[in-house]
Amino acid sequence: MTIDDILLETEEKMLKTEEHLVHQFAGVRTGKASPSLIENVMIEAYGSHMRLKELATISAPESRMLMVTPFDQSNVKAIEKGIQAANLGLNPATQGKFIRIVLPDLSTERRQEFVKICKKMSEDSRVALRNERRQALEGLKKVKADGGVSEDEVKTAEGEVQKLTDQYIAKLDQHLAHKEKEILTV
Repeated sequence: MTIDDILLETEEKMLKTEEHLVHQFAGVRTGKASPSLIENVMIEAYGSHMRLKELATISAPESRMLMVTPFDQSNVKAIEKGIQAANLGLNPATQGKFIRIVLPDLSTERRQEFVKICKKMSEDSRVALRNERRQALEGLKKVKADGGVSEDEVKTAEGEVQKLTDQYIAKLDQHLAHKEKEILTV
């Protein structure tokens, strides 16, 4: 592996870590309804566990309501039961061929809990970034040991890895600040 390959691979992994955090944040509830809040809820249907988004369409017709329309009407009860079992504090109501979920108001304590959850997600992503940095530095040491590159090139590459790490940690902090503001806005 060359130095450029190591740097490119490290940046790709760090970008994936950032994207993963953004996707996780989408599932954390704020004051408004979002289909991503329940799309990954596991439902027992057809003899196995499936994600809700595989069994139904999820829409947000109003800012405080979600509408779930199953592809197969025989799954309505299973979907309702799965949403209740997910322990999200949601109370689904079946109305004929669809399920309506009205989101309750968030208390100040609940908002603070969501902020703590987001901070933990962010910290986990920071740890993942630092692991990527460590792997890149080990790869650079291996390239240096194999020969063919000067010590100066390796030092420069190590500096690039550190710059990438700092850059992505700053991005994670921006995402966290944005999500925190979103959650705490009443």
